[in-house]
Amino acid sequence: MKLSSCGIDCESCEYFINKKCEGCYVCAPKGQCVWGGNCDLYECAANKNLPHCGMCDDFPCDMLKEWASSEGTERIENLKKREELQ
Repeated sequence: MKLSSCGIDCESCEYFINKKCEGCYVCAPKGQCVWGGNCDLYECAANKNLPHCGMCDDFPCDMLKEWASSEGTERIENLKKREELQ
């Protein structure tokens, strides 16, 4: 499973599958997220020198919960699994 910094499973994302996105580790530093502009979640993790939100002491923070709430808890659950592996 290839996960973004906020827990999206890239391998099941239509943008990644259709090659409209190379993943946040490539697109987000350039401010080229598929929805346009910068990703606050990526920037927050990067500013803390973390590979993803799951490694943060504040995980899951309010910003992540709010962002992920529109699509259920899958992203947060994915990050919990990543946290256990690291």
